[in-house]
Amino acid sequence: MKVLLCSTLLSAAAPLLAQAPAALPATQSQPQAHTSQIGFSYSIPSDWEVVDVASTLPLVQQQAAKTATSEDEKKGIDCVQIALTARHGTPPSVVVVVALPYACFGQTMTDKDLPGFASGTSGGLQKSFDLTDPNYGAYSLGTHSVWIERAKGSLISHPDSKFTVETVCSILKKAAVCWMAMAANTDALDTFEHGAVTLDGETAPLLVPADAFVKKPL
Repeated sequence: MKVLLCSTLLSAAAPLLAQAPAALPATQSQPQAHTSQIGFSYSIPSDWEVVDVASTLPLVQQQAAKTATSEDEKKGIDCVQIALTARHGTPPSVVVVVALPYACFGQTMTDKDLPGFASGTSGGLQKSFDLTDPNYGAYSLGTHSVWIERAKGSLISHPDSKFTVETVCSILKKAAVCWMAMAANTDALDTFEHGAVTLDGETAPLLVPADAFVKKPL
């Protein structure tokens, strides 16, 4: 099941890459958990600036729907939720957490849908980024299967802006969820990967374990 969502989400979040956030005191950099009623939480240090993009999302969704190529994609664009958008540093790195609730989408996904959903979501990035050298992995967090892609990326609109672009997706009981990072440096990528998560009540200390890209024997 391919649902191209990232082009919609990045249209709302990409302008943050061009803005430098105000610096917060170092004493505020303890991890804080951001919880969604859909059934997950994700922790990110509090010196990352959380940005509300809810006011811009409806217009972006309306524009994205005009170029949707399937009914699934149109429905996904209408139903997608941005659970968290945060930025940090100069040049800024951005983390976006998005969810596709089944109650809105009208279909329940299972692990067999994860590769198609995740690759479709990641594929939408190519509307905003020139991506090279993609690397793929798969792992588990508790009972949840996780799909991951990491690539080098530059903004099509600003080719001199270089990032590591990473997408992590999983299937939960109430929604399909993806965590995305546009990391300008190694510290930002480490912060993204080291965030603690809770998935349907199961807690994991890291979103991305160290062996995420290690190929498992068949």
